[in-house]
Amino acid sequence: MDYSKDIEQILLIQKKKSGRWDAINPEYVARMRTQNHFKTGIDIAKYTASIMREDMDAYDKDSSAYTQSLGCWHGFIGQQKIISIKKHFGTNKKNYLYLSGWMIAALRSKFGPLPDQSMHEKTSVASLINELYTFLRQADARELGGLFRELDAAEGNAKKVVQEKIDNFETHIVPIIADIDAGFGNEEATYLMAKQMIEAGACCIQIENQVSDEKQCGHQDGKVTVPHADFLAKINAVRYAF
Repeated sequence: MDYSKDIEQILLIQKKKSGRWDAINPEYVARMRTQNHFKTGIDIAKYTASIMREDMDAYDKDSSAYTQSLGCWHGFIGQQKIISIKKHFGTNKKNYLYLSGWMIAALRSKFGPLPDQSMHEKTSVASLINELYTFLRQADARELGGLFRELDAAEGNAKKVVQEKIDNFETHIVPIIADIDAGFGNEEATYLMAKQMIEAGACCIQIENQVSDEKQCGHQDGKVTVPHADFLAKINAVRYAF
């Protein structure tokens, strides 16, 4: 984000409008654009995928450069976790959010608490991803709003300091690893569900090689796995969704 350059660009556009945009304050336009940097879930998925690739490359070179994935089941919980991490450490780098199938089954199903057996609504995962990124974008807007108020009140060199904080603002948007269980059906069903999750903002999908209708928690006995070719078809379905 470069708030200062954004103001300059908007000023140039305003001048070309021959007075028709004179009532618009370029700085307020830049503020709204900065507070709403990510317009769609696809924008988020592309941004977070690039972060995840960089982190994976860093880990391949040095295993001490690992990431942490924090489980959550509600947008507010995820938001408060990332806000707290950023406040305490000064950054949220190498911290992800993880949506586990058992959490969603136990805490997000409209049927009430369910066991980890793919009994919850398949759309509940994408719904939670969308909810999480709504809350994380709100965290961005809130922190930036505070910085804009500081900027308005600041004078002299203090104004430059606040301006630099805005220009170098670190978003609360972090990668989400989303559990798709065993795909909730055949490879076509897996593709459709993965596509919905990616459109909500997910950049990484976890899938199991179990039979969807017989799916069990990974810690339980009685798991029934699918043939190798069937599982590869589902993996490819997820890749096609991207």
